[in-house]
Amino acid sequence: MSYHASRRSLLTAAAMAAVTAAGVASYAAGGGPGGGDGGDGGPHADDPRPGDRPPARAPDRAALRRLVAGMSLPEKVGQLFVSRAYGHSATDPDAADAEQNLKLFGVRTAAELVARYHLGGIIYFSWAHNTRGPQQIAELSAALQRAAAAAGSGIPLMLSTDQEHGAVARIGKPATLLPGAMALGARHGASGTAGTGPSGNASAGAGASGPGAADATATAEARRAARIAGAELAAMGIRQDYAPVADVNVNPANPVIGVRSFGSDPQAVAALVAAQVRGYQGAGVAATAKHFPGHGDTETDSHVGLPVMRHSRAQWEELDEPPFRAAVEAGVDAVMTAHIVFPALDPSGDPATLSRPIVTGILRERLGFRGVVVTDALDMAGVRQKYGDDRVPVLALKAGCDQLLNPPDLGLAHRSVLAAVEAGELTQDRIEESVLRILELKARRGLFDAAHTAAGQMDAMVGIPAHLTAADEIAAGTTTLLANPVKLLPLDATAGPRVLVTGADPASPSGTTGPPTAVLARELTALGCAATAVPPARAVAAAPGNAAVLVCTYNVPEGDDPQRTLVTELLATGVPVVVVAIRNPYDPARLPTCAAELATYTWTDVEMRAAARVVTGAARPSGRLPVPVPGRYPLGHGLSYD
Repeated sequence: MSYHASRRSLLTAAAMAAVTAAGVASYAAGGGPGGGDGGDGGPHADDPRPGDRPPARAPDRAALRRLVAGMSLPEKVGQLFVSRAYGHSATDPDAADAEQNLKLFGVRTAAELVARYHLGGIIYFSWAHNTRGPQQIAELSAALQRAAAAAGSGIPLMLSTDQEHGAVARIGKPATLLPGAMALGARHGASGTAGTGPSGNASAGAGASGPGAADATATAEARRAARIAGAELAAMGIRQDYAPVADVNVNPANPVIGVRSFGSDPQAVAALVAAQVRGYQGAGVAATAKHFPGHGDTETDSHVGLPVMRHSRAQWEELDEPPFRAAVEAGVDAVMTAHIVFPALDPSGDPATLSRPIVTGILRERLGFRGVVVTDALDMAGVRQKYGDDRVPVLALKAGCDQLLNPPDLGLAHRSVLAAVEAGELTQDRIEESVLRILELKARRGLFDAAHTAAGQMDAMVGIPAHLTAADEIAAGTTTLLANPVKLLPLDATAGPRVLVTGADPASPSGTTGPPTAVLARELTALGCAATAVPPARAVAAAPGNAAVLVCTYNVPEGDDPQRTLVTELLATGVPVVVVAIRNPYDPARLPTCAAELATYTWTDVEMRAAARVVTGAARPSGRLPVPVPGRYPLGHGLSYD
């Protein structure tokens, strides 16, 4: 039997073992490394869903070990890397994308890149032109898997992306776009009991165990959102999502996490993270809890600098650890490391991604995680400041990481790991340990027996009416009414009031939604108002004669700012002003007091529709703050209508 034929026989044996072991208890009596893919109950938990996938497969470790033993060292090292590749097509990219691939990788196509480096995975980005639409993505995925099948080892790729929803979404419409993490953290339905709020009207309540605790409605809807998101990703051939974010955002000045976090209460975040892990993995997609050991109290963006976490070990155990522990106990397939320095956990000054005390000592040994550890992107500044690009991948492996995500120079990184093995700095056993974990993950997610995607099935799964309706239902309970002192809201839409909408119009996360002021005005008009969206430069002149002016604000900083100036000038017109904080909910504390204040946590269409319904009374506000607003509102605050 030939060398390639013998390895293909092992591959087939591994695939058969994965299929026949479906439903067999593995790791900890469930689908993932440390727990199961089981549901958490609650509304919709057992609803039939299109594209539901069988339970995670229990990999046959012996068959996979034989497969690893038959691989060459370059093939083993290649399995460790997950790289970007430019182009909408695996074999026929646009000319500019082909040139970019040639410049960076020495090949013109993604298919050639897979073959050259024996890659373990590809990560999709909109800026790399991988995500034009669901049909194109499915075709790209299928073609990449064919390229992997034709390569030396024939091992399928793990195709991945960052589809957190909310502020980070690589794939846009017509796929379903759902509320992001902090919006889900605010989502409490109508289950809370009414209490007295500090700004007028009734508080939306304390029905949960604490002021920021996630109630059963919130966790069930978080799981439902992840189940929908995972089902659509799987239909497009994407089997790993770099979500959910498990960081506890306790710093209003955090420039990179913010609304990507579920909130500031570690127990609430833990419950929502576990729910989303079960949702994603119940749909056949590997969830990835990030950014270990916690990125929620930093003031530097690790994309551009090296943040330092100042928490003590005791603070880490109280604030940052619980969501990651919950993810591990829920059976999360993967954990992503953070490019942050955490002196209380490792005084060396190395970023966590390169820290053996953090990755091996805490994540592996303290938390008992046995799945795949993936680095955050290795082209980020936070991991490149202390060591060169040739050393970073080697040190990440020595720390205990498995997947090396998006190195800036793939050829250099691949050669550096090979050289480290040849020099004895890394052993073959250490490489094989990570390769085995990666192959187990691929087997658990069905890639050996269902690597290719049927592109023609997109209409039956992605952006279907049931998912779009569910997105609106989930968003309905997220909008938080922060203040309503003069009882301006709800507006009486039956009288057809004139409403002006103005303010910030940030770019769409996916490039397919917004602008938010126009969407909000359109939805208000559909509900009975006569709403008009105008740019800030025209707003003051256009305000007189309107029943209200809605001002969308976006991350208002301390001190002087054009958004603060706009609100001040609009208040001077005498027209009631409603602030709608469309990203971080801290904006009202940095603005003059207005007739009403709302927080939506995201500026995508689904959240603007939900806000319009609250403004007009078509829906009662029931969201509660998942973070405190310093100097203004406590954790758990939220009003409703009497």
